[in-house]
Amino acid sequence: MAHSRSWKTENLKVLADSLRTSKVVGVVSIRGLPAAQFQQIRKKLSGVAQIHVSRGKLIKMALDQVGKDVQGLGQLEELVSHDQTALICSNQNPFALYRTLEKNKTRLAAKGGEISPEDIEIKAGETSFKPGPIVGELQKAGLPASIEGGKVVIKKDKLLVKKGDVIAPAIASALTRMEIFPLVAGLEVKAMFEKGLLFRKEVLHVDDAKMLSDLANASRQALSLAVKSRYFTPLSVRYLLGDAHKNAVNLSVYAEIPTKETVKLLLSKATAQASALKKKTGDA
Repeated sequence: MAHSRSWKTENLKVLADSLRTSKVVGVVSIRGLPAAQFQQIRKKLSGVAQIHVSRGKLIKMALDQVGKDVQGLGQLEELVSHDQTALICSNQNPFALYRTLEKNKTRLAAKGGEISPEDIEIKAGETSFKPGPIVGELQKAGLPASIEGGKVVIKKDKLLVKKGDVIAPAIASALTRMEIFPLVAGLEVKAMFEKGLLFRKEVLHVDDAKMLSDLANASRQALSLAVKSRYFTPLSVRYLLGDAHKNAVNLSVYAEIPTKETVKLLLSKATAQASALKKKTGDA
């Protein structure tokens, strides 16, 4: 019992010290994460973040203890479950840390009985299998497989498993044979805390491609608005000067004011008018 209390006290101190010295603290789930993958992730995060695995009750105690000095930290307590929850502590920006964790996720084969994290759909077409017992295995998994032209083919698209449904053993076996690994192994972020702000997973998950596209679109719209409203900025001034120049040239031509830039246009205009007048006079 004395040993247990000593371990608890020491572990609580380690957690509290890490919470106090880290700019960013996150709660992550390690449920279903194989030990080998966990150790690989911990190794890859060396120097970037520390992962603390402990009892949920002890993690809550550490958050409560440090939360008395760090306003808002206690918000993470409600996200701590009694098992398979860990703390991640880092000085890296929470969005950058989240991207790092996502990049370190790996694909695993299903064995059967797991919950599918996404829709599993098999597209129609030829497979790399030679005719044989594999056709029966695929059909048992629910795939419309047959032999055509000496090749095993999937005759039409098939949604094998919907997101959130259990992957049956027969389907898991077929997916493995087809080298499709539906499971994702990695630290599953619940939320991260930085400077009094709580960032949940939905906020941390940023689609970089969409964000860049949105920024480019917003930039184009802002530039268009600046030009239309005659608002000068380093970007809009070129377009505004171009419009002003074009308008000035048009006005000079309309008012028949010769300048170095308009004299050719005025001569062309006069030539066209003279030709039209000559034609009209000749017709008369």
